[in-house]
Amino acid sequence: METHKDYTSSKIGMWLFLLSEILLFGGLFILYAAYRYKNPVDFHHAAEELNRILGTLNTLVLITSSLTMALSLSSLQKGDRKLSILFLMSTIFLGVLFLVIKSFEWTSKIHHDIYPNSPRLLGRYKGEVLFYGLYYAMTGLHGLHVLVGVIVLSVMMVLMIRGKINTDRFAPLENSGLYWHLVDIIWIFLFPLFYLIT
Repeated sequence: METHKDYTSSKIGMWLFLLSEILLFGGLFILYAAYRYKNPVDFHHAAEELNRILGTLNTLVLITSSLTMALSLSSLQKGDRKLSILFLMSTIFLGVLFLVIKSFEWTSKIHHDIYPNSPRLLGRYKGEVLFYGLYYAMTGLHGLHVLVGVIVLSVMMVLMIRGKINTDRFAPLENSGLYWHLVDIIWIFLFPLFYLIT
């Protein structure tokens, strides 16, 4: 009975944490919508300069990572710890791959002197400056969340290898999975806002 209470409490705590994350990004989405409404043409021109291929690739990477995360939890619940660890390792790999692709994209923009407060960016229209400010802030914050997720999932993997997370005690992995799915969902919103804007 005590284990059930701990499980319920941890899940409620995780959902409250996720709610705070939704409020954080929700505020940024509202800010984005307000600036886009005032500067539709500048936002359109700035968005055309982003690499849609890399953005699409990163979207596929994160969607796949959500699948491997769900399969990891499902495998553990069915008693297949080795398969669960394999799927979790795949999720971690895909998270790292997302960060690598995003770093290539950022590096390319910085190489072309398009980054916050760069002379080249400040010489452009106000709406474009706002677009790139939001782009770096929101994708950077999201990237930080991906990095935290990769670290948390790595800790979960170590605990699984040591047998501390198993078929009878899988709440930590489930809560970590909820966080990872939220990170993926946030990117599903970021992708069209920055890369597919018309």
